[in-house]
Amino acid sequence: MSLTTPADDRASASATPIAGSRLHGDLHWVFARLKQGLAAAEVSVVRKHGMTLWGYTVLMAIVEAPIRSQLALAQAVSVDKSKLVLVLDELEAAGLVRRRPDPADRRARIVEATEDGRRTLDAAREDVEAIENRLLDDLDAPAQQALRSVLRQLVGAPVVRIEDGHQADNACVPPRT
Repeated sequence: MSLTTPADDRASASATPIAGSRLHGDLHWVFARLKQGLAAAEVSVVRKHGMTLWGYTVLMAIVEAPIRSQLALAQAVSVDKSKLVLVLDELEAAGLVRRRPDPADRRARIVEATEDGRRTLDAAREDVEAIENRLLDDLDAPAQQALRSVLRQLVGAPVVRIEDGHQADNACVPPRT
């Protein structure tokens, strides 16, 4: 026995955007929805490994290129410098990274992953990849590769070009007049 009426069902269906709608054609909404879905699925996975999503991202960048300044690291992962310091503090307290003075510039810090950090990242990455693969299950292998390739291309020069030197702002706050 259903407790909903046909009108309730129609209202619910109309609240869900349908493929081909203006909303589904808007890249900002599509990417925001993908990010929202991935974050919801991945946050508990990386927490299981003792990290936040930002911690996971920062640790991944550190493992890929360990000898870089904190400023370069902040730019590489597109996070504010003050936020990066908090993320690094969490990673360091967990024993996943260490910071040491840069011999060439004592004011700068080199951030390195510890062996535990590398192991933790590998385990977390395996769990995150399982979520990503589930997301892409409905696409055949060539479509999955094409999607990943196009997205990697877009996060490079095209994004820099449209950012036009503007710092990311809270897009949900009304513009100042």
